Amino acid sequence: MTDLPQSVLFCCDHNAIRSPMAEGMMKQFYGHDTYVQSAGVFNDMEIDGFSVAVCMEMGIELARHRSRSFDEMQEWGDDLSGFDLVVALSPGAQRKALDLTRYFHLEVEYWPIMDPSDMGETRDAKLAQYRQTRDQIKDRMIARFGAVED
Repeated sequence: MTDLPQSVLFCCDHNAIRSPMAEGMMKQFYGHDTYVQSAGVFNDMEIDGFSVAVCMEMGIELARHRSRSFDEMQEWGDDLSGFDLVVALSPGAQRKALDLTRYFHLEVEYWPIMDPSDMGETRDAKLAQYRQTRDQIKDRMIARFGAVED
């Protein structure tokens, strides 16, 4: 396993699908040695039910997740400058994170992860798309932070 950062912030557009998945997986895979949070550019959605379902398949609980924006994080006292690594999972989140680097020294990585929210007509088709997104995040995470012990 590579050296884990002390703290990671995962971010996407709404903090309702991709970034909560990533936060939950990071905690599940690597324990609590790393401080992990997630945020969105906007906070205009609650946690997505399909995200909850596909993460529960891996034993990751997301149902209690509370969506929040970058601005709310700062208002609630989570100092963005305290994160060692910011992982943006959408182009909008990457722009926002890079904008913050003007004020703070932050390492920003961009992982282009598919947004599954507008895909699939049936429940099964939607679940398949969300699983694909979940697995993209998992693969990137393992490639970046090392293999996960079962």
